[in-house]
Amino acid sequence: MAQWDNRYPTAGTAGRTDAMVDEGLRSYMLRVYNYMTGGILLTGVVAYAFTFLTTTTDPASAVATLKNGVMLTELGRTIYGTPLVYLFIFAPLAFVFYFAFRVYKMSAAQAQTAFWTFAVIVGLSFSSIFLRFTGTSITQVFFVTAAAFGALSLWGYTTKKDLTGWGTFLIMGVVGVVAAAVVNVFLQSSALQFAIASIGVLVFGGLTAYDTQQIKDGYYAVRNNGELLAKSAIIGALHLYLDFINLFTSLLTLFGNRE
Repeated sequence: MAQWDNRYPTAGTAGRTDAMVDEGLRSYMLRVYNYMTGGILLTGVVAYAFTFLTTTTDPASAVATLKNGVMLTELGRTIYGTPLVYLFIFAPLAFVFYFAFRVYKMSAAQAQTAFWTFAVIVGLSFSSIFLRFTGTSITQVFFVTAAAFGALSLWGYTTKKDLTGWGTFLIMGVVGVVAAAVVNVFLQSSALQFAIASIGVLVFGGLTAYDTQQIKDGYYAVRNNGELLAKSAIIGALHLYLDFINLFTSLLTLFGNRE
């Protein structure tokens, strides 16, 4: 941060400084949201394309059928009919841990590549939602999620309330939700799944506001370092991307219509 003698500020100097900060912050937040939105779009495209490759509506070309009547291609049977499905389930979680431990050693360009790679991996994992929920309900819940996310993020950006105290509680909630979700992969309990989704809506809704405020406040610590600023935008986008994805899946579990 530039140093100056602020004992005798002039109105013109203060105005120019505030304008520069506001313009820089708006540009930074726009970059964060653009990355996040791009990641969500990439995930959606990959999920839909992969579903197209693994399922079919032609009984003559189907090699297997799931309990809900969804017909699978050879690729679909290889993935969803074998233990390989667990690789698709747990790969995003493993990548998050890898990214968390490695991101501060990466350059901004490497962090960006890792972010797009993660969005693709999540898309492959997400393809299974098209096997379990109707396309109409997926679309409806997506727009509900977008509206809720936008409102919560806007509140986190504009509120004067310090949300720092929420951090510990929300992180504990994330750990609990993730642990319960991993256990339920094997238990397949509908009651536990409902509880996880209900708690997930609260936790990731809160994280949306909390992360937005943290990203905004973090800008002032890195704004004079171009490389660190670029990397921080990627990290911020990843946080909001995860908030959106998890909020979406929680709402879909609660309100989505199953195939």
